[in-house]
Order: sequence, then structure tokens, then C-alpha cells
Amino acid sequence: MSNTIKMVVLDMAGTTINEDNIVYKTLHKAVEEQGIEVDLSTVLKICAGKEKHKAIIDLLKNLGIENVDSKVVFENFKKNLEEAYDLYEIKPIDGVEAFFAELKNRGVIVVLNTGYDSKTANKLLSKLNWSVGNQIDALITADDVVTGRPSAEMINLAMEIFSISNSKNVLKAGDSAIDIEEGKSANCGLTVGVLSGAQNEEELIKASPDYIFQNVTQIINLFV
Repeated sequence: MSNTIKMVVLDMAGTTINEDNIVYKTLHKAVEEQGIEVDLSTVLKICAGKEKHKAIIDLLKNLGIENVDSKVVFENFKKNLEEAYDLYEIKPIDGVEAFFAELKNRGVIVVLNTGYDSKTANKLLSKLNWSVGNQIDALITADDVVTGRPSAEMINLAMEIFSISNSKNVLKAGDSAIDIEEGKSANCGLTVGVLSGAQNEEELIKASPDYIFQNVTQIINLFV
């Protein structure tokens, strides 16, 4: 199967970027600032991998909260996240840059996709000194599509950009079940969960990925 993979679509935070779950800790804080009590584990379970306004809507719905404006929470979250990313060290997942290079050396297209908006995603790339055309071939964010994960829209857009007509030639990987669901929605040839980010093995298994690895770099073993 791996011999047919022409493109990998990889999530950002928790999958290719180590940011210690800052995004979900910040989202958790934004919700609690509205007087809502919720565990971080619940935030991770419900929100991981989603476009972040949709994640907040889903969280409030799950908690039965009807008197809080999701847009207010979202705007506070974005402001706090920008400050957090200015303050905290953002690092690549160990070995991921060499992994990108090896994939590209094998002729495999490397695409990052994310539930972040374009501004946040590009800020992360800038902090890592990554750029399209160098470490990666494309970046697709929540701003580039109408419907975020688990919709197939971001993967379909990546396929369109690189003229890939058969979704079986695409591998999708991420640290949350919704990443796997996205890959299955697009009918990807392979879906891979990784344990370096938001969700644990129990959560990932629910989405039935083809593989679960500790680290996204282990995907290269599928190409040997």
C-alpha cells in the first residue's frame, strides 16, 4: 500500500509540532473565564483537531451551556493563543524535519493541514522557520475551506492543488480521532494516529486508523 502513496497530509500541533497542548490549555482557559467549570481532559476529548470555533460550539453544547456566546469565547481564545505562542517555545516533533526531507526525497508530497486559522498556522510556521516550498509543499488551514474536519474538504483541496485524482494515493495522519475521521471521509489509502499530542490510544482507536504510532516520523517505516 505505501508504494502507492503520493502525498501525506499531516496535522500540525501535536503531530508535527510540539507545543505542549498550548492550544487546548488556552481554549480551556477561555471557557473557564466565562465561569464554566470543565476538565482539560474533556476539552481534549471534544475539541481536538477541530476548527476552533466549531470546537467551542461543540464543547458548550456537550456541557449543556446555552447562555454563553461561543463567538465571545472564540475571540478571547484567539487573543490569548496569540500571546501564548509569543511567550512559549514551539519546537518540531523530534526528527520531523528529517522525516519531511526523506519523504520529499522519495517523491512524496508533504502537506500540513490544521483546524487553526491561517494567521495562527502561519505564525507557527514562522516560529519554526518552516515555509511552503522548503520543508513542506503546502499548508491548508480552516480558512481555506467552508467545512472543517471531519469533512474531507481540506484533503480534497490538497489533492486538487497537486492534481492527485485517486484518494487512495493519500495518507492522512494526526493526533486526534477527528484527523482519522477526516482521512476516512476523504477515502484516503492510509490513516494514521499518533500519540504525541492531544488524544490517547483509547480515543484514537475509536476512529479505527490503519496504524497508531508514538511519533509521526515512524510513518517512514511504511515506505521501506
